[in-house]
Amino acid sequence: MATSTTTQESQSAGRFEGLGAEELVRAFRLMHTARRLDDREVTLKRQNKIFFQISGAGHEAVEVAAGMVLRSGQDWAYPYYRDRALCLTLGVTPYEMLLAAVGAEADPASGGRQMPSHWGHKRYNVVSSSSPTGTQYVQAVGCAQASRYQRRDNEITLVCGGEGSTSEGEFWEALNAACLDSLPVLFLIEDNGYAISVPIERQTAGANISSLVAGFPGLFREEVDGTDFLASYRTMKAAAAYCRQGQGPALVHAHVIRPYSHSLSDDERLYKTPAERQAEAERDPVLLFPKFLIDQGIIDRHRLQLIVHEIDEEVHQATQQALVQPPPVPSSAGVHLYSEKVDPTSHQFEAEPHFRGDPMTMVDLVNATLREEMRRNSGILVFGEDVADSSREKSLAEVKGKGGVFKATAGLQIEFGSERSFNTPLAEAAIVGRAIGMATRGLKPVAEIQFFDYIWPAMMQIRDELATMRWRSNGNFSCPAVIRVPIGGYLNGGAIYHSQCGEVTFTHIPGLRVVMPSTALDACGLLRTALRSDDPVLFLEHKRLYREPYNRSQHPGEDFTIPFGRARIIKPGQSLSVITYGALVQKALLAATQIERRNPRVSVEIIDLRSLAPYDWEAIRVSVEKTSRALVAHEDTVSWGYGAEIAARIGDELFGKLDAPVRRVGALDTWVGYHPQLEAAILPQTEKLADEMDRLLGY
Repeated sequence: MATSTTTQESQSAGRFEGLGAEELVRAFRLMHTARRLDDREVTLKRQNKIFFQISGAGHEAVEVAAGMVLRSGQDWAYPYYRDRALCLTLGVTPYEMLLAAVGAEADPASGGRQMPSHWGHKRYNVVSSSSPTGTQYVQAVGCAQASRYQRRDNEITLVCGGEGSTSEGEFWEALNAACLDSLPVLFLIEDNGYAISVPIERQTAGANISSLVAGFPGLFREEVDGTDFLASYRTMKAAAAYCRQGQGPALVHAHVIRPYSHSLSDDERLYKTPAERQAEAERDPVLLFPKFLIDQGIIDRHRLQLIVHEIDEEVHQATQQALVQPPPVPSSAGVHLYSEKVDPTSHQFEAEPHFRGDPMTMVDLVNATLREEMRRNSGILVFGEDVADSSREKSLAEVKGKGGVFKATAGLQIEFGSERSFNTPLAEAAIVGRAIGMATRGLKPVAEIQFFDYIWPAMMQIRDELATMRWRSNGNFSCPAVIRVPIGGYLNGGAIYHSQCGEVTFTHIPGLRVVMPSTALDACGLLRTALRSDDPVLFLEHKRLYREPYNRSQHPGEDFTIPFGRARIIKPGQSLSVITYGALVQKALLAATQIERRNPRVSVEIIDLRSLAPYDWEAIRVSVEKTSRALVAHEDTVSWGYGAEIAARIGDELFGKLDAPVRRVGALDTWVGYHPQLEAAILPQTEKLADEMDRLLGY
């Protein structure tokens, strides 16, 4: 998109925010190209040659200004779906954008996996964007923190969103975190006055986000007419400089227009008056900026017409070329779902233990494993609420330090410093989102959600961001973070919000590994595998098992790993297969002991899955073919629980081998109660397991 001009560069540079004539003409070229691409996609959609279209019209001036103050390929950008002109400025070509529109296999943003305008480009550090509104803000904070940790001086992270996205909690969580740590994040809010059909006065209290964020300390904040290119450039340049100088985050509130409907699935005429639409048209930057260039003598009408013609030809040729590009082949659907570089289910992670020392509890071996891997890999950062020893480092001279509610992270801050083990605000979405941003930059974040019962504010980040990043970007980006979560009941007094299970919700998510050890040895081996793998892992640690005497282990050595998807036969047997995990492993073992004492002729085989996604179907198959009877037991509720999938697959694939129905044991279909007697009645107990074993053996 380079251009040349015969106007006086030195004169114009002095008059127009330091920009020369060539740069001003380039800005026009980018703005006009963005609009022509929008128009071409609208036509293609109406011709049924593409499948969706969403416009960036009216936002072009401030986006080009933003792109011109970034260092493409050095700084980082988290765009949203209207940021076509920004991405053009950073280097994405019209042809590449049209590849996304047609859903071509060669689309550099997603390989035809995402809607068009879901920008992403590895070469230019444009991180793959998604549809959920506002999720990008907390990820940008993690990205900026990675810049600081990696000592990338003067590097900034730009994150963009519409004014509607500032109603989301992640926006406020991101601002809070960025201001707390003075991170180099540049927030660009592109305010076109509407979130689809909801006007700003029904979206934002006082109808002005700048007013609402005025109290954030250390935040550079400025409003600008985002349809005025020079004003936008001046403001974005000042904001970027503020971030680069290490003064903290910046927020630019740009007032833009939206002359087209939200998307081609929307019709703005249903809620915008003709007068309002006319007023927007009169502020259109793609019309006003070339007039300004002519009026200022930067370019003449003839040269302007030549540029417009060149752009039209480029867009036309790019369209014709994109339309004949092949779509993704059906067989590629599973490609890039998990890492191709590291397979945590492989023999690579088979390791023999080399025991030493006294037996350790599960929580102590979790702590030891984190400590050892942090020594081995300087990219591991451990954070969450209450995980540090003390956020007030001076206090450590007088206090022992907390190190987590369950002491799993005790001493990590003391040994590795506050850069690598630190407390975060109480904001679960921001904890996981920050981990995503860090992992995208190549770090290995280990984020903790304090209790499984409080993971739900982070669900959007886990399901729609963490697990999808590699697949949706067609392998260009990944975020192999580890999310540690204490889970489960059987601890008196936990009640509804400290005792629930719900792991099946996460095993249902493609792209996410889910493990749940039942012993200290397995916790050590599986956690080390998670920390050395290249996939996102949800690591579930049962609270009741943290300090049980029966599941302790000596230290197995600093390279002990266990492959994911490998079950462990706790007890061999011939008469019945019990498939379980977590706290029910020991209860199943006790129940089997009772059964076998009463009837020495039978023997019960107990399988500890350990890894829930993936799970060891081969171990289940071999066991059930041997015993012809199966019981699946878990702590979560029976209905729609994890065991339903296992039972269904046994019934589907092993029906001819069965001598009895497949049965399930789980919690009652209700919440866990506070009183110990109520909790005991709700959660599966040894007696319930023994009763079901008896029923199956007697069938």
